[in-house]
Amino acid sequence: MTDQHHEKRRFSRIRFDANVLISQNGREWRSKLLDISLKGVMIETPPGLDTVIGERFHLEVIFTDSGSLISGNVTVAHIRETHIGFEITQIDIEGAGHLRRLVELNIGDPELLERELTALHWR
Repeated sequence: MTDQHHEKRRFSRIRFDANVLISQNGREWRSKLLDISLKGVMIETPPGLDTVIGERFHLEVIFTDSGSLISGNVTVAHIRETHIGFEITQIDIEGAGHLRRLVELNIGDPELLERELTALHWR
């Protein structure tokens, strides 16, 4: 097992229904969120987005039921035919709070949450 593979498994993934807006150099793509963790997001591959691993984007996750927003910079971590995984490289403070609360509510284990928060680079 590589260190990168081990890194991915350190963070609990939460399936969540939300819309996503990806942008780069004035271009935008809309998609659906498949899952989210403290370290990344996986989305449905949006039509017209041609990307490579390591490419950087700005991403917004929009929770329509609560009106909250998670906004930050991401890097493409993996690409599949139907989905793209992004690593969160920078996140705004308000978005970090929303993300932490979302993970906290869904994993239900305070010790696991604390371990995941400790492992973050953007903390």
